[in-house]
Amino acid sequence: MKTCTLLISGCILFLTACNNNKTTTTDSSTHIDSAKKTPLGPVTLATVSPSPEFPTASLSMGVVKAEKVGTDSTKVSFNFIVKNYELKMQTADNANKMCNNSDKGQHIHFIMDNGPYKALYEPKNEITLVNGSEHYLIAFLSRSYHESIKSKGAAVVYHFSIDEKGNLKKMEEPKTPMIFYSRPKGDYFGKDINNVLLDFYVWNCTLAPDGYKVKAEIANHAIEAQKLSATIDKWEPHFIQNLGLGKCSVALTLVDKDGKKVDGPQTTASREFTLAEQAISPTTPPAAKTDSAKK
Repeated sequence: MKTCTLLISGCILFLTACNNNKTTTTDSSTHIDSAKKTPLGPVTLATVSPSPEFPTASLSMGVVKAEKVGTDSTKVSFNFIVKNYELKMQTADNANKMCNNSDKGQHIHFIMDNGPYKALYEPKNEITLVNGSEHYLIAFLSRSYHESIKSKGAAVVYHFSIDEKGNLKKMEEPKTPMIFYSRPKGDYFGKDINNVLLDFYVWNCTLAPDGYKVKAEIANHAIEAQKLSATIDKWEPHFIQNLGLGKCSVALTLVDKDGKKVDGPQTTASREFTLAEQAISPTTPPAAKTDSAKK
């Protein structure tokens, strides 16, 4: 009888232990799943606080030279003239902007054919192009946190071609409305993901509620719900907020007063960029660990 009592007691203890373990596992799993599924708020475009103005700052094209390279390419050298603006200096309110800022200071955004810009901290640049090609270059002055200077004279557009022999020809200045993409660009880490600057440059047109506008399609490709379609009718910078982590994109289209895409060159542009919690691991090869958003 004593033996049966001991056996029954042992079974009860064993079943109790199993039930306790099962309960603990379920609670932990539920907690983890809940944390992963915590929903993000809607993606928004926030107004950027007023930035220091540079009404007399100017950028113009200096000497442009072309030098044939090999049999099918030409190296083009651009020299710019900067007045009333100091490159490599930190913009006064950079600490208060709470967004990505270049530690190298103010610079020039050099954008060829609406591709990703190159930040110039000296007023010159060289680029190699294929012979028999036509190009649209825009260059404009930028604050240290990459917001463009939008006052008259702070940008220059240069339309040119290179013939099959490598000769450069300056072409007629564009007369049609255009838009050039600037930010976001590259990879953003840590606190820089909270306020992601959306900025672009319009040319030969004015944005207005009853005039030209810019349609922006913003999306996080890793989180389907995190996307935003917006129509912008005032030329000013915005912060993209609450986009979430992962590979993201922005597509810009210049439209007329009726919402139709404007015909002509340089009226659409798009870019992919990444938002991450932390910088790439130090074990990553040097070429891949550069924070390109800071350039």
